[in-house]
Amino acid sequence: MEDLSIKIKIADREYPMKVKLTDEERVRIAGKLINEKIKSYKEQFGIDDKQDLLAMVAFDCIIDKMTAEDSHEAIDQTVFEKISQINHLVSQSIL
Repeated sequence: MEDLSIKIKIADREYPMKVKLTDEERVRIAGKLINEKIKSYKEQFGIDDKQDLLAMVAFDCIIDKMTAEDSHEAIDQTVFEKISQINHLVSQSIL
């Protein structure tokens, strides 16, 4: 698949990048979400420094990622336990 050259503007700076055509929408949405978080922090805390705002957004994103990973681990464990229970029931019914 061919790469597409695009520019994403984050915190008033343009970043050229090459993305797969299938990823373009996701990359553009990510850029939009970052800018929305920057704007929100700027309004909420009255901070104008772009580096501080970007650091806050990065921190927030990592916290969200860690929370999602924890949630996935809990779901995986629940699924594993349910499959084990089903296997046990199937094994008992065969005997």
